[in-house]
Amino acid sequence: MNDFASTPELILLPAVDVADGKAVRLTQGEAGTETSYGDPVDAALDFARQGARWIHLVDLDAAFGRGSNAGIMRKVIKQVRGVQVELSGGIRDDRTLQAALESGAARINLGTAALENPEWAADVIGRYGDVIAVGLDVRGTTLAARGWTREGGDLWTVLDRLESAGCSRYVVTDVTKDGTLQGPNVELLREMTARTPKPIVASGGVSSLDDIAALRELVPLGVEGAIVGKALYAGAFTLAEALDVAGH
Repeated sequence: MNDFASTPELILLPAVDVADGKAVRLTQGEAGTETSYGDPVDAALDFARQGARWIHLVDLDAAFGRGSNAGIMRKVIKQVRGVQVELSGGIRDDRTLQAALESGAARINLGTAALENPEWAADVIGRYGDVIAVGLDVRGTTLAARGWTREGGDLWTVLDRLESAGCSRYVVTDVTKDGTLQGPNVELLREMTARTPKPIVASGGVSSLDDIAALRELVPLGVEGAIVGKALYAGAFTLAEALDVAGH
């Protein structure tokens, strides 16, 4: 136990995914698999009360190209004062990036745009540095683009390109695990940490406090944090319990 107590803390980012104005969870990122959990502001405030320092806030409608919850995103960010927000979903050009930057989010997560428009992504990374993270949604070693409906190229090819652009952080999701409560893809994360010195935020599959403990053991390798979603909403454990295991 002593060894574990000395492991650096894992930053937890409880997820608030918004579709049609409500907090929802998907299974394997598929549109149409939403389970609704009510008001996104209430969900975020509940996480803040339990001790969250970060929240991962996703506009699913914008990610799927079927609308926008921009007003609700801004409201969530304003309400959870003192908690930093990583904002994701549909940020793929100067206009959507500007709106995201002006929302008060501490960090912007680029997804599809980084794959489909690498020159623009490289320019944004160069301009905004640490404010920009790139989400890499992975099936095996193939990237999934635009709401996970299309393939976006080879993971390692894209990673090399983003490294050259100076990307400061990666949010890595194993699409096959996301929303399934089957445990995180530790092998993928280990391989990622071997290929980049940049911090990695793990996403997808966390189902138990043991999973959080396993991810915390990867912190010395370069896994900085973990996004936790469905397990919290399904009541597998509380955020307070998870933060305790993560070393908060």
